[in-house]
Amino acid sequence: MQARAAAASVLWHVPQRTKIDRVSAHGRIAAAAFRQYSTYRMATAAGIFTNTVFGFIRASIMFAAIGTAGGELGGYTLLQAATYVWLGQALLAPIEAFGTREVSQRVHQGDIAVDLLRPVDLLSLHYAQKLGRSAFLLLARGIPPLVVGGLVTGLALPEDPVSYLLGALSLLLAITVAFLADMMVNLAAFWLVETRGLTVVYNATMNLLSGFLIPIVWFPDWLLAIARATPFPSMIQTPIDTLSGRVPPAEALGLIGVQIGWTAGLALAAWAMLRAGTRSLEVQGG
Repeated sequence: MQARAAAASVLWHVPQRTKIDRVSAHGRIAAAAFRQYSTYRMATAAGIFTNTVFGFIRASIMFAAIGTAGGELGGYTLLQAATYVWLGQALLAPIEAFGTREVSQRVHQGDIAVDLLRPVDLLSLHYAQKLGRSAFLLLARGIPPLVVGGLVTGLALPEDPVSYLLGALSLLLAITVAFLADMMVNLAAFWLVETRGLTVVYNATMNLLSGFLIPIVWFPDWLLAIARATPFPSMIQTPIDTLSGRVPPAEALGLIGVQIGWTAGLALAAWAMLRAGTRSLEVQGG
């Protein structure tokens, strides 16, 4: 009886230990990605400078449009437009609005076969790397332009502290939605010989419909309806509206719910693509 109880105890603890080890492994992967990107000091400095310069260019264009409209356009005043611009510049790097190509390249080179043999799931592995990378990019390349822009043009910040908490959650979900959509573009390499054309189309569509170029409420009704039927506003427009307090917490909860819905849907789609791609994988070489 004692031996049987001991065996049962071991069987119960093994999966629990495995779960803990997996969480620890993903944490170490995220930390390693953070440290890796922290070594690119010159690239970080160049990114800060570029983000700041383009922030001022975007702000001047939006100010001109709002000034022409009489001081308000689509519910945006000059201060709200400045906040929109600088938050967008801060989110540009951690969201990785221009996409990645690492996974698609590994598929074409055949290295994906090695990745699939690792003890860590492919999607969760790259998601952990994404979180570590995004954390560094937000702190190092996102916050400095936001501070500089805020000092020059001012920012419209929310008074309700709940907006900051919801904004942090919305930002995490935005990074997740962007990761999953970008991963699906990369996984298309299982069936496409070249994915650069698909990447260009995806980036152009994402930057327009996400609200990065201009707020989606400035779109004509037909384009606004199309944008809201896609996951793209959940990547940029939603976290900006939530962090800036442009939408009250009650309304922000609804937007976060939409983000959660897209996260679940895209995660299922990405998993299905990976599973289908793995079944059809053929690695050639010598």
